[in-house]
Amino acid sequence: MDGRDLVRSVRSAGSVQGMRTVRSAWRRRRTDARALAPRGAERARVPGLLVSAEPGPGGGVVRFARSRLRIRVAVGGAVFWSWDGAEPLPSYALPGAAPEADPRAELEPDTDGGWQVVSERLTVAVSRHGAVEVRTPGGVLLRRELPPRWWEPADGGAARWVQRSRVPADARFFGLGGRAGGPRLRGGTYGLWNTGPGGRFGPGDDPLHLTMPVQLVVSDAGTHLAFHDNSWAGRVTLREGEEGAGSGHDRPGTCEVRMEGGPLRCWLVAGTPARVLSGWAALTGAPAVPPSWALGLQHAWRGSGGEREVRRVAAGYREHGLPLSALHLDTGHLDGHRVFTVDRSRFPGLPGLAKELREDGTRLVSAVGPAVRAAPGEAVFEAGRGVGASGAFVRDPRGREVRGEARPGECVYPDFTDPLVREWWGGLYAERLEQGFSGVWHDMDEPVAFSAFGDPTLPRSARHVLEGRGGDHREAHNVYGLAMARAGSEGLRRLRPKERPFLFSRSGWAGMQRYGGAWSGEVATGWPGLRASLALVLGTGLCGVPYSGPDVGGSGGSPSPELYLRWFQLGAYLPLFRTHAATGAGRREPWEFGPAVLAHARAALVERERLRPYFVTLSHLARLTGAPYVRPVWWSAPGDRALRDCEDQFLLGGGLLVAPVLESGAEHRVVRLPRGRWYDTATGAVYEGPGRVLVEAPLARIPVLARAGAVIPVRGADGGLELEAWAPVAGRGGGGVVVRDVGDGWVRPEAERYTSRLADGRVVVERDGSREAVPYPVRVRGAAGADQR
Repeated sequence: MDGRDLVRSVRSAGSVQGMRTVRSAWRRRRTDARALAPRGAERARVPGLLVSAEPGPGGGVVRFARSRLRIRVAVGGAVFWSWDGAEPLPSYALPGAAPEADPRAELEPDTDGGWQVVSERLTVAVSRHGAVEVRTPGGVLLRRELPPRWWEPADGGAARWVQRSRVPADARFFGLGGRAGGPRLRGGTYGLWNTGPGGRFGPGDDPLHLTMPVQLVVSDAGTHLAFHDNSWAGRVTLREGEEGAGSGHDRPGTCEVRMEGGPLRCWLVAGTPARVLSGWAALTGAPAVPPSWALGLQHAWRGSGGEREVRRVAAGYREHGLPLSALHLDTGHLDGHRVFTVDRSRFPGLPGLAKELREDGTRLVSAVGPAVRAAPGEAVFEAGRGVGASGAFVRDPRGREVRGEARPGECVYPDFTDPLVREWWGGLYAERLEQGFSGVWHDMDEPVAFSAFGDPTLPRSARHVLEGRGGDHREAHNVYGLAMARAGSEGLRRLRPKERPFLFSRSGWAGMQRYGGAWSGEVATGWPGLRASLALVLGTGLCGVPYSGPDVGGSGGSPSPELYLRWFQLGAYLPLFRTHAATGAGRREPWEFGPAVLAHARAALVERERLRPYFVTLSHLARLTGAPYVRPVWWSAPGDRALRDCEDQFLLGGGLLVAPVLESGAEHRVVRLPRGRWYDTATGAVYEGPGRVLVEAPLARIPVLARAGAVIPVRGADGGLELEAWAPVAGRGGGGVVVRDVGDGWVRPEAERYTSRLADGRVVVERDGSREAVPYPVRVRGAAGADQR
């Protein structure tokens, strides 16, 4: 913490609490200085020359003079390699046992003294110096990992390492968690340390709340995902390649991963984008399906009022014809921000309020943070001290509870890497359910002391259980939010086993989709923040977390009516659709911005509600296939280089293309179309792709185009499900998938596949594999006077 941090702390938290935060920071630094010895002299090491090879299941072990490399191709095609004996487990990314080895893949001699493993989908070649090449079955290079380098402290301790890679010159990088400057990651260095960015953030800020060492690389050679399974602090430096314009002298793209410690191990999945995300979900776990009510509009309340103010907000949405699915209460509804302790003076009848709102179709969602007030008599604090042999809270190397300054005051933090602590903490959510809450929003779970300035709370030397093997906060920090999400999700499932839990988090790590979704955090109010909101959702989805979204209007400041409306229109097509009454920003409800904004926002919400069956379908398809709801426009055509560079529009499922307005004053915008015919859903205009077209974008709406042949489930005028079929091109059919809403329990619904085609001038929609009539009304669009059956 430097002088600027001090000033920001005092201004944000007040002089007394700001100074307490400064003292807490000094304590952390003193603790780390005492417990973490300087690295001192180090020895550099490289693998050396290849010595021998031992074939084994799915691959084998290749020995070098100063290290050994393990390679294994798993059933399903994922490739694992590691150095110095690192195994796939233990891992917070994998949900259980590592996938079985593919018995058909074998380690065999290669040219120039190297070895290779040939599998159905990939060939992995190892050179005699320790380089690892991944090629397609046709021999085209996808990725080349150069021999790694380690720096080992002479006096012992964790070795830091660097792994450099090369990719084709035309490759584009995506992923690395939530990056406000994405979704395409240009040349630069990206931090791997979950953090509160210090107030509101925009495209130039890094790192943010949710970092992952997950790269998605798209090139002419193919698409692959590389995951360095290491939760320590690190950084990734990317540089895009450059083609030689026919000269043959291409400069490949490069990637450099540097970690401060931990194992050097990597998983790689290759194929089409759909196959890559399917393989990633198979490896790290299927995404949780949110309850269907969580696919509607939600509002985060953050104010000084109590029950009366909450009723006012809910009634305002109802009276203005804006169906509100959920209302989120920030920690301001708690007594002094103390976790699980309601402020009875302002909320004397919270269960009754929750019941009343639920009868009107609005559920309550509670914010929960990890900070537990450390004071005698505090129920959660006293109960936590009795968990296990040494209590539930993180301790320093001397065995003392680590204390930090947060909103409730001096706090301690549960060690969610301890299974006993997770079980205890999950049981505490019974209080939230008794208060009438239907879901949970995890905030400040990096963890940080205050969102306003992102001050960390735990020293890097703090001790964690780490599932019984023990370690310090350098390894545990990045998985802290993921482990908290696991505790909350498993607790809610135990407490209400017949209902799917609703939980989303600000922080997390690879595999967090198993427990819920992600919230983008405090995106700065402004047009750059609007653009960053889309980048965050796209990037998070490509890392395997399909349910996410930002706060409409940003955090802090007062958006102009135009900015708020454009943000609202974008949010209507994102999985987590949430408006937010930010602290100090005034009221943020749509009617506060004037009648024109209200009318246009209502139209966007009406369309969201009409598309609710489509969002339900996409949520279940994400569980089945790993495909995100919101996809980059190159999803079905990764070989189209122009689409790879397109960052300001997206596909919603396979049927719709959404082109949000991200600039002030725009009434038209250029839309880049993938191949095929596309219909403007508002005007009916027809466009042919690939190419760029100029589309109307009045203040009343943003451009949304439907793919010819798409069959999309929508809500009909009577509230029932109907199929919206967009006329296919003659000679080329289309289709879509329907997953009916079967409630918020655990019944696995059937995915119904429908096809569309032109026959004698009529649009014919049929259920794939069935001769029975389509059980829903079908409405054909995009073909004047077309008949259908």
